[in-house]
Amino acid sequence: MLNREISRRRFLSGLGMAAGAAAVGVKVAGSGDKSERLHLACNQYPWLVFYQRDGLDFSASLDKGLGEVAASGMDGFEPLVTSVQQIDELEPLLKKHNLQMRSLYVNSTLHEAGTADKSIGEITAIAEKARQVGVKIIVTNPSPIQWGGQENKNDGQLKVQAGAMEKLGAKLKSVGLKLAYHNHDIELRNAAREFHHMMAGTDPKYVTLCLDAHWIYRGAGNSAVALFDVLKLYGPRVSELHIRQSVGNIWSETLGDGDIDYPVLAKYLQSIGIKPHLVLEQAVEQGTPKTMGTVEAFKKSSEYARRVFAGFGG
Repeated sequence: MLNREISRRRFLSGLGMAAGAAAVGVKVAGSGDKSERLHLACNQYPWLVFYQRDGLDFSASLDKGLGEVAASGMDGFEPLVTSVQQIDELEPLLKKHNLQMRSLYVNSTLHEAGTADKSIGEITAIAEKARQVGVKIIVTNPSPIQWGGQENKNDGQLKVQAGAMEKLGAKLKSVGLKLAYHNHDIELRNAAREFHHMMAGTDPKYVTLCLDAHWIYRGAGNSAVALFDVLKLYGPRVSELHIRQSVGNIWSETLGDGDIDYPVLAKYLQSIGIKPHLVLEQAVEQGTPKTMGTVEAFKKSSEYARRVFAGFGG
């Protein structure tokens, strides 16, 4: 059984995932004009845990794995990146399977000045390479003080982190890239002080928001009210949306109706003129039903996402 609290950050640090990017044309499945098709990407993390559920390793055969990503109806892939070399390794595979990469996900440690400068340097190097192959958005989730720990960052550390985020965002903006801040549940502790300071303490010109709807929901004590309050507060800053659903607060096997009202969320974003990069993150955890294979599950999830977010195409 999978640990309910498992995070992509542990995969990045523990498994050394290969990841990368390629600037290629949109893959069109079925009929419809390319210019009108909704671009739907998928993060690497869900594929890691779906494969793990079957006792498999997604990273052991990336060619096969990316073929299944494409077969499930995805147009793009958002990998978990730890080095420039990973981009070189994945580029030909993404081209082979006609998958774009418009964004990538990286870890960072930004709450201490010394480590912040190191992270900024590493991410900048990755971004410079990624930009050459079509990446537009760099997503980062600043690491906690300790993996799985209960210690919270103090006010001084939060100020350092916000300053580092803004510095990184300015560097990325200068070369035509967006920085998108991402969170898990930890950042919602203590009146969500870390999450809110990363928004209120940074300039929107340099730091946008990767809204991970379900981590906001879960981190706020399984509260859809809190999620939609975050939308009202920071909706105009949403450059990317991570999409995951649960039923009874357990991640569902496929994206569909459940605890989060995605049709209302989509309608709200449209009402304020925001069309973020859409990244499917439907994953499995302890308690998630197992009724179908991985490709079938992602096909069903992608079909639902395309219906709900149809107005975001083009």
